[in-house]
Amino acid sequence: MRTRLLTPLSPAIAFIGVLLAAALLLFSAPSPAAAHDALIGSSPDADSSVETLPAEISLSFSAALIGGEGSTQIVVLDESGTSVSDGEATIDGAIVTQQLASEASAGAYRVLWKVVSSDGHPTSGEFSFTVEQSTIVEPTAEPAEEEATASPETPADDATSAEEPSEAPVAEDAASLSPLWIAVIIIVLVGIVVLVVLLRRRGRGNSASNAPSER
Repeated sequence: MRTRLLTPLSPAIAFIGVLLAAALLLFSAPSPAAAHDALIGSSPDADSSVETLPAEISLSFSAALIGGEGSTQIVVLDESGTSVSDGEATIDGAIVTQQLASEASAGAYRVLWKVVSSDGHPTSGEFSFTVEQSTIVEPTAEPAEEEATASPETPADDATSAEEPSEAPVAEDAASLSPLWIAVIIIVLVGIVVLVVLLRRRGRGNSASNAPSER
């Protein structure tokens, strides 16, 4: 019967095998550098409440992002689904900033973001915050009051305009009657002249007839 003898190298070979297995496990695990960049903070903070909608919103990531056309987007939506984002987002290293509208209603807001990580892979996410007070400016009622004040003047103008046509026929009648009066005056004057002439002639005739009798 043969017996198997262990050589002195057997423990060393086993130890080397253990080291190799540990090395394979170590290098096969994903390193933090190979993972996508993560959102580490924002202003306003996620699930926070602010008095009014801020002028801008900023997101901070774990590493500098890769920019490019359409690579970075931040969309802020109100409760009705209307976007209050103003313009395009800007990147400054690991910080992304998005300008917001100057007027916005109170309520819950959703923030949808999309960026390109430093490893070149796109990543996205969302969070929400609450606005307590509205900044929408309501229109004043002054124009309506001015119209109400100005409206009573309109009938007066209409009354004035309505009276003006009545004066025109009177002026026209006066103008049409003036030639008639002129004709009447002329006829009267002519009659007076004729009457005076006739009276003078009659007076001369009487004086002529009375002259022989005196002789």
